[in-house]
Amino acid sequence: MITRILCAALLVLTLQLGAFAQEQDTVVIITHDSFAMSEAILAGFEAESGLTVQILRAGDAGQMLSQAILSKNNPLGDLLYGVDNTFLSRALAAEIFTPYESPLLPLLRPELLPEADFMVTPVDFGDVCLNYDIAWFEDAGLSPPDSFAALADEAYRGLLALQNPATSSPGLAFLLATIAEFGDEGEYTWLDYWAELRENDALVAEGWTDAYYGHFTVGSRGLGDRPLVVSYASSPPAEVLFSEDPEAGAVTAAITADGMCFRQVEYVGVLAGAANEAGARQFLDFMLGQAFQEELPTNMFVFPAREDSALHPIFAEYAQVPALPASLEPARIEQNREVWIQAWAEVMLS
Repeated sequence: MITRILCAALLVLTLQLGAFAQEQDTVVIITHDSFAMSEAILAGFEAESGLTVQILRAGDAGQMLSQAILSKNNPLGDLLYGVDNTFLSRALAAEIFTPYESPLLPLLRPELLPEADFMVTPVDFGDVCLNYDIAWFEDAGLSPPDSFAALADEAYRGLLALQNPATSSPGLAFLLATIAEFGDEGEYTWLDYWAELRENDALVAEGWTDAYYGHFTVGSRGLGDRPLVVSYASSPPAEVLFSEDPEAGAVTAAITADGMCFRQVEYVGVLAGAANEAGARQFLDFMLGQAFQEELPTNMFVFPAREDSALHPIFAEYAQVPALPASLEPARIEQNREVWIQAWAEVMLS
């Protein structure tokens, strides 16, 4: 615990030193460790705007937000990118953003826009879904499950690898999808469903990497024994993109039946008290621009918030976007997240 506190303190000090030295021709973007963009696109923005961009990576989405809240009276940057709908209410309650209504908002998918008085703007989205090994199911003569209820059937005993929601973002998203499906009131709740999954020998891994590359039959290249894994709707095209033989096509597919995927939306917001608010607004608009949006799938394996963005051909062919993903109100998630995770652990890990 002491080590974690010291690391957090050092991160705050490092970011504060960077913020102290900031010039008005610099814009500082605070984001999570998974942020990626091409050097060419970044250079183009800097050349056009005359700004120098500093990217400060501050851990995962939860750590990043915690740092932004702790430093809200002396913000460590100008713009915060990567807070998603599972943490949005916490960010809004902490009042770390200042409103900005981008002129590009009409180009975004309307269903992604939050009711937040322009405090944050959606940049991308991704759907956490079950992925399956196409060849394994064909060889077994078994159809993939087409509902949460089917997943608990005896036919799928011992086939599923999933993640601990306390330590994994997709694990939490999958948990939230089951809560949206079964609710927490009545004779049969989401806890009853998870008890059935445990009885059906679902395997719990600490994180996505362990589940996908350690236990999934495709990700582990045959070393795993689980042909079902909690992953992303973007995982199948990613498998093709990085395959030694992309022409061979997809070896995995996502199950996108109604309610079986949980949509994660990532937002960007101008930080209140930013040293360069005008630069932050410029970079926010840039993130909604065609060039940045169309790079998102191959850089961060998420889908652009902008409706008119063209997808990379492999994503256009192999990605499946759920028509009706599960959702929960951000405020409800914030209010219940820790309670739900604790209740889940009592069922699955006790």
